[in-house]
Amino acid sequence: MIEVTAAVIENAGRILICRRRKGGPNGGLWEFPGGKIEPGESAEEALRREIKEELDLDIEVGERLGVVSGGGPSGGLVLEGFRARLRRPGGCVLRDHDDVRWVVPEELAGFPFAPADRPFVELLRGRKRP
Repeated sequence: MIEVTAAVIENAGRILICRRRKGGPNGGLWEFPGGKIEPGESAEEALRREIKEELDLDIEVGERLGVVSGGGPSGGLVLEGFRARLRRPGGCVLRDHDDVRWVVPEELAGFPFAPADRPFVELLRGRKRP
């Protein structure tokens, strides 16, 4: 079982979404950024570390949005989502992604999201809770 986290980073009514580079797992699909929880880390610690490593952004982790379980590239995947906000505004560095966008919740439906992230898209659009 792989345990990962995702951040719904909000700023001025917009949400940060990232597109995975082509050629890797979920390449070309959009996601809420995050990553694998390492042994001994809490989900919140892993999320802060992953966002710093992937995007060079410092975040404050907030409310837990829910947990999604499903298939992943190597079997089982558990994704824990959290709301987050930037500690200080700034541009991001793309290390694992080839594009980022700040979108309003109503725009989320227009992007092809990775399967594990789709329940959070529905939640943010006011449809259901993961």
